[in-house]
Amino acid sequence: MLTIIYRTTVLYLLVVLSLRIMGKKQLGELQPSELVTTIIISNIATLSLEEANIPLLAGIIPILAIVCLDVFMSAITLKMPRFRRFIAGSPRILIAGGEINQSEMKNLRYTIDDMMEAMRTADIFNIADVQYAIAETTGKISFFEKPAEAPVGVSPAKQDPHEIIIKDGVVNHSGLLETGLDEHWLAMLLNEKQVSPKGVFLLTADKNGAYNYVEMNKKRRRGSAN
Repeated sequence: MLTIIYRTTVLYLLVVLSLRIMGKKQLGELQPSELVTTIIISNIATLSLEEANIPLLAGIIPILAIVCLDVFMSAITLKMPRFRRFIAGSPRILIAGGEINQSEMKNLRYTIDDMMEAMRTADIFNIADVQYAIAETTGKISFFEKPAEAPVGVSPAKQDPHEIIIKDGVVNHSGLLETGLDEHWLAMLLNEKQVSPKGVFLLTADKNGAYNYVEMNKKRRRGSAN
């Protein structure tokens, strides 16, 4: 009995420590590769608990090896955006400008029921109120509601979700395409800031030219290119 308690305590602490090292959150926030890693670790720990004849070290070593592999993969994905997209995928737009992208929903095997359930979770009960819906790499759908109607005589504010233009010094050309902006707009903005793409930690923008700009190791700045 004491042996079982000892093995359970050691494996419990090891799994908790492993998940802390990997920085994982709720299961719904895990990437596919992260979910697989979590499942494998739990299975190894379970096997070591159920089979008392298996040396405890035979359960500890694989768990530590998986943690090291996960940390190593995380470091690679930070440096290689293409590899990150290959492993984790990329967000997909399901609703754009209030129009449902039926082909994208079909590709992702999302049904209207799935969409409506996700809307209710986000406290949205009318699909006509949705301006944009984006399927995240975790499987969660993020919603961007249409702006509220402005009073009579007042023009409604133009609001669109921001796309990533530069991330970690790398230009995201698909982000430029989604916003309708171009290389000339980007070059003028960078020239104004007197910085190269490599000096930009994060640059996001919407279709109206409004942007958020963060230099490497500096505070965020906001502005508009209009």
